[in-house]
Amino acid sequence: MTTNNQEIEVKFYITQLPAVQKRLAELGAVVTRPRTHEINLRLDTVNYDLAKEKRVLRLRQDNQIRLTYKGPGALLEGTLLRQEIEVSVSDFSKTLALLEALGFQVALMYEKYRTALDLNGVEISLDEMPFGNFIEIEGGDPAAIRSIAAQLHLNWEARVVDSYTGLFEELRSDLGLTFRDISFANFAGMLVTPADLNVSPADGG
Repeated sequence: MTTNNQEIEVKFYITQLPAVQKRLAELGAVVTRPRTHEINLRLDTVNYDLAKEKRVLRLRQDNQIRLTYKGPGALLEGTLLRQEIEVSVSDFSKTLALLEALGFQVALMYEKYRTALDLNGVEISLDEMPFGNFIEIEGGDPAAIRSIAAQLHLNWEARVVDSYTGLFEELRSDLGLTFRDISFANFAGMLVTPADLNVSPADGG
């Protein structure tokens, strides 16, 4: 959820996705987008200038195509606050070609399955990543996010404010992974534990 070109969010690593889905249904959460496969391209300059400045340029394709810019993050009452500017585009390949013509290149690809829900005006995403499952909560202020986390019986102290790509970079360094992209194919047959990701399950799993 982006307000005034800002997003406020936090995510949690979860081990029992069906139980979280059941709890959301009990609370009356409304599915705004059924489980959908996403392809995300992170773009950067040849010298990775955006990454060095903690900025993000992302092209995403799911049931829509969107180009997103995110500024450096800052902590706000235990959540992550970032500038976010997002626009819808009509053609994935042509948008990528335009960005490449401007000097950007694909730094990495990551994919996931996402189910989007709304609960009392707060956006909830159930994300199935190649290295584990997460729930992301975005709201207008930290108090609203913390309230939803409590209703879902999530351990607030186990929250994650790093990005999925940030988690992957640490994982790649720690495990000596040689592949660049966060794909289900690359992680096929690999068991990634919460300890590998340096996170704790927030659902008590």
